[in-house]
Amino acid sequence: MTRIVAVHGNGGGSTRFARMAEFMTAGVTLEAIDLPGFNGVPLDPDVDSVPTYADRLGELIAGGEPPVLLSHGIGGSIALDLVSRRPELVSGFILHAPVGADLDSRLFPRIMSTTIVRETIRRLIAAKLPRPLWRRLFFPTGAPDHDIDRFFDGYADCAAFGLMFEIITADWFESVAPVTGVPSVLLWGEHDRVLKSKQVDSIAAKVPEGRRVIHPGWDHFPMLEQPEEYARVVAQLAEELRNT
Repeated sequence: MTRIVAVHGNGGGSTRFARMAEFMTAGVTLEAIDLPGFNGVPLDPDVDSVPTYADRLGELIAGGEPPVLLSHGIGGSIALDLVSRRPELVSGFILHAPVGADLDSRLFPRIMSTTIVRETIRRLIAAKLPRPLWRRLFFPTGAPDHDIDRFFDGYADCAAFGLMFEIITADWFESVAPVTGVPSVLLWGEHDRVLKSKQVDSIAAKVPEGRRVIHPGWDHFPMLEQPEEYARVVAQLAEELRNT
């Protein structure tokens, strides 16, 4: 049995993986977790940095067979920090479009440099009125209305949204030790407009042995737009990593 533990991106939670969970292949299990400050889970004053988030993630996945860690966005940043220090906790890991590359030069991180801007953006994403616009921007391929509404509603319950922009920085990324000796995949959607696939080169500096998979037809949220295909691809990659 291959065990996958999925770690969500910013503004979200375990519900982002709910649709793909329906399509997991036989012999593969999927567990999705919620980090502090996400999906209604309260913030923890002792969890206030990438390493402390990583340590909490380590606590959540501990017990039983070491899983293949599937992580998306800021979840990938936290997973990278964990595996760089505690590789024995996983049997492999899949970094799907992690945050960390070019943080000192990209425009969006600079825009999100103040608390008032972060909070304004969070509220706008969660708001009902502009949602038709957000749907077209976030989900160009489309997804069921229920899943899209749940996605945007997640930002209303995300107490850690702004904190992620404070703690995931260029200095943090520079401090992460390269991961070697752990089976790994750097996964990206070819058409990802949130975190461009060209960032894989910078991420690969931290995971030099990682296999690169740039998937055609995917944007940033294939777990919602193409859940069946995403589940199939992730399950196959996880089994390959576990058997490496």
